[in-house]
Amino acid sequence: MKKRYEVNLTEHAQDDLEHVYYYIAADNPNNAADFVLQLEKKVYSLNTFPERHPLIPENEFFRTDYRHLVYKKYRIIYRVIGDAVFILRIIHGTRILQV
Repeated sequence: MKKRYEVNLTEHAQDDLEHVYYYIAADNPNNAADFVLQLEKKVYSLNTFPERHPLIPENEFFRTDYRHLVYKKYRIIYRVIGDAVFILRIIHGTRILQV
């Protein structure tokens, strides 16, 4: 049986999702809704095997153990603690992660 993790979005991650939606919606509201739904599916797929995704390169500088899942041009930055996954940020791949 697969181990299940509880997936939690931080306030920053929730704000990030909202910004993604409004950024895309400025051009096409239908695409924005579809894209955010797909992005959320990816986020909640982390309820199984969250360690399957790589550690982020920034860990070397921040001394963290964050991982990321890349979906299209966005990075879902998260941390696994016990039986929980905490989604820290959802940022465009060209942006620099700030902790």
